[in-house]
Amino acid sequence: METALTELVGVRHPVVQTGMGWVAGPRLVSAAANAGALGILGSATMTTAQLKQAVREVRSRTDAPFGVNLRADAGDARERVRIIVTEGVKVASFALAPSRGLIAELKDAGVVVIPSIGARRHAEKVAAWGADAVIVQGGEGGGHTGEVATTVLLPQVVDAVDIPVVAAGGFHDGRGLVAALAYGAAGIAMGTRFLLTSDSTVPDAVKAAYLAATVRDITVTTAVDGLPHRMLRTELVASLEGAGRAVALSRAVRRAAGFRKLSGLSWAQLVRDGLALKHGKDLTWSQVLLAANTPMLLRAAMVEGRTDLGVMASGQVAGVIEDLPSCEELLGRVMREAAEVLATLAG
Repeated sequence: METALTELVGVRHPVVQTGMGWVAGPRLVSAAANAGALGILGSATMTTAQLKQAVREVRSRTDAPFGVNLRADAGDARERVRIIVTEGVKVASFALAPSRGLIAELKDAGVVVIPSIGARRHAEKVAAWGADAVIVQGGEGGGHTGEVATTVLLPQVVDAVDIPVVAAGGFHDGRGLVAALAYGAAGIAMGTRFLLTSDSTVPDAVKAAYLAATVRDITVTTAVDGLPHRMLRTELVASLEGAGRAVALSRAVRRAAGFRKLSGLSWAQLVRDGLALKHGKDLTWSQVLLAANTPMLLRAAMVEGRTDLGVMASGQVAGVIEDLPSCEELLGRVMREAAEVLATLAG
């Protein structure tokens, strides 16, 4: 199936595996790429040395195009951009809108720039700055999310920009792909669906928790980091929501120290990142400190398998996923379903 997305990045199928922190490592990304999707490394939880090693490992596993997801507000964003350029990565994606300068630097080096956005005005902004495409995530999506449903946000963005639009939030099968194409999208992006594959390195106990969840077991909370965050509802989430501000802040500071050690960032870099986050989201300093919860709480679940001590970011779609196929099996199924739906619509 050829679309503006497949032509832009050179993949077989109009499907993107999103760059989830602690989840989208070399094994999952290379498996998605070999299956015909655009696999994207989640680099926000990697040091720059780990990012370079991960890029090289993916390349050793596949000849297919792949990308790297970056935090545009990170203090070392330009260093990570240089790694992408030097290592010849095909695509750079961003969790937040990148600056005009970062987009220009990447495009001058021949890198395809695909920011993720959650509002029409953000899509218009990055398109005007030269982004090659955008991933549009509706409120159904996992992790940090907005309030507007994909079915409302997607057509708004498609009508507003003249670059390829990739739909995210609520997609897991071929029917969804056809629906997104009908709205005018050039493809779909999936996070939770790729997390729940046999190629994902997420521990089995965590995958089991996702598979057991119903759509009512997935909630949006601000208790973790002060921002709306979609995740599985657990006893830990309930305890965070019930904790006082002083307790929450003390936990956040401890986890910030842990993340600093893991990420290799200095306290000065963490403070700069906090200032950027505070300005970009208009947060209080208390909320900025609470944001330190996220990387360590996600790591506890996604790496250590501690469903009791970690949080599990999740799209609502987890409530209708029931199996753990390989990426090859998943992509084959999605494309077969899409073909069947298109044939049925054609009469």
